[in-house]
Amino acid sequence: MAGRIVEISQDGRAVHKERGFLAVRDGGETVGRVPLDDIDAVIGAAHGLQWSNNALTALAARGAPVVLMGRNYAPAGYILSVSGHHDQGLRFEAQAAAARPLRKRLWAQIVKAKIAAQAEMLAFAGRPHERLRRLIDEVRSGDPTNREAVAAQYYWPQLMGADFRRDQAANGANAMLNYGYAVLRAASARAIVAAGLHPSLGLHHKSGGDGLRLADDLMEPFRPTIDLAVHDLLRDGETEVTTDVKRALAAPLQADFQTVNGRTPLSHVLVRAAQSLASVFLKEATAISLPKRLLPCARELLLAPPEDG
Repeated sequence: MAGRIVEISQDGRAVHKERGFLAVRDGGETVGRVPLDDIDAVIGAAHGLQWSNNALTALAARGAPVVLMGRNYAPAGYILSVSGHHDQGLRFEAQAAAARPLRKRLWAQIVKAKIAAQAEMLAFAGRPHERLRRLIDEVRSGDPTNREAVAAQYYWPQLMGADFRRDQAANGANAMLNYGYAVLRAASARAIVAAGLHPSLGLHHKSGGDGLRLADDLMEPFRPTIDLAVHDLLRDGETEVTTDVKRALAAPLQADFQTVNGRTPLSHVLVRAAQSLASVFLKEATAISLPKRLLPCARELLLAPPEDG
């Protein structure tokens, strides 16, 4: 069973540990409790939140990241466990020693998968997509001709309209994408730490201030899952990041994907992808394990809303 995404969205709340539960209090009164072992991630998206050290320590011990939301629902910070695997040291060393040709080959696999997912997304939405299918065959090791960017230039106008521009500072669809990507990024980081890898040692992303470069790499093929949720929200007339919209944007982590092991929630697909990447670094595998189809099995993504404190 996929875990819960817990969002604290009401101002002035306090977050505590009560035995085996994460508890949210308003004043001295407990207004919500969730079993700690059921939590995949916690999102702090309100003003004046207070966090107890016991609560943060308990979440870290279980590998559940805490996402601190900034302006326009872009993440301002993450709290992650420093130890997620019994063989972490060996895996760190193998990851850091990975040769550039290997990293370039893995990045090409990720780019091909992302463009394939974008093509699936456009086909699902009834939009032209054959150009993206052709671009997949043009991706070479390291993507030196930046087919990823070429695909994006075609994909976004087809999906969102000719006037749409991806802008993290903008409202509406862009703010929805910010929120959904933040949830996906947290789940990717959790999977990476659990696999004994370091989230800042990326394959391709190189921003010096980015402590989650590998998470940014690993999540790329799954971004269209969030795009699908935003597309459907816009179709239904949603224009703001409301409580219901946040639930819809967190729900894709529990959407089923078809894998070699049967139907598997996206949160678990990310875990398997991270574990397979660790195996590649250890020379026990040659490629990242990804589903053949990179959109959910069902269109109905509103499966289980996050707990709202």
